[in-house]
Parts: sequence; C-alpha cells; structure tokens
Amino acid sequence: MIHEMEFRVAYADTDRMGVVYYANYLVLFERGRTELLRGLGLRYRDFEETLKVFLPAVHAELNYLAPARYDDLLKIRTWVSDLGRASITFGYEVVNAESGRVITRGSTKHPFVDPRWKPVPVPAALRPALEKIVEPGAADPS
Repeated sequence: MIHEMEFRVAYADTDRMGVVYYANYLVLFERGRTELLRGLGLRYRDFEETLKVFLPAVHAELNYLAPARYDDLLKIRTWVSDLGRASITFGYEVVNAESGRVITRGSTKHPFVDPRWKPVPVPAALRPALEKIVEPGAADPS
C-alpha cells in the first residue's frame, strides 16, 4: 500500500534561493508517515499514550532530484519498505503533482522503543496491520 497526500508549498517553506529548504523534506516525510498510519486506523498518539511505544528516527536518507518552489503542489507518497522484529522503515517519494517530476526520494528507519528508550518488539496490536502494507522495493531511494 502506497499512501498519497498533497501539500502546497508555502513561502515559509522556501530558502533564500526560492526553493524548498532541504531539511523541510524530513517534515514532509513525517507528515506522510503519520497520514499513512492514520489511514490504517493507527495514530502516533495512540502508540505513545496507549501502547507506550515510541518511534524515534535513527536513520534518514534523502536524494534531491529536482527543486520544488513556492506554490508548487507536491504529492507525498509513503509506504512501509521493511518491518523488522523491532523496527520499521518507511520509503518516500515527493513528486510535483502538476508536472509529475520526482523531486525527492528517501527513507527513514525507526526502532520501536519503550518510555525508557529500550528497544521492544513491534507490538502485537500493530504487527498484523503493518505486515499487510509492506511494499519492499517500492522505490529505491538512490
């Protein structure tokens, strides 16, 4: 399952050169994975408050392929590329929704940890739903 959402670039998202500031793509990735999980009926808030697990980022990889500019309409594509015993890896692709040009590809890896930051297995309440949507190799971030 590949989740898609749209995002309109605001002036505040750009740098002095008039393109989306490079670190803002990590924010778009976060929005994409949050909405992917929400679409499954899984909210980050519930991970923390109910299941008492957290998903800190331990690795991020991004390849910038083309610039995005103020007022561009972007499509953020997000999927689960790997589900380990105690971690999850998301893949992303940001595309200019009007031209179809790929702007950025990337991935982030997140371990499941308890409130003491100790790794824990993927909670049994989440694993079945997450296993159903794994898309290995959906897009290579390189």
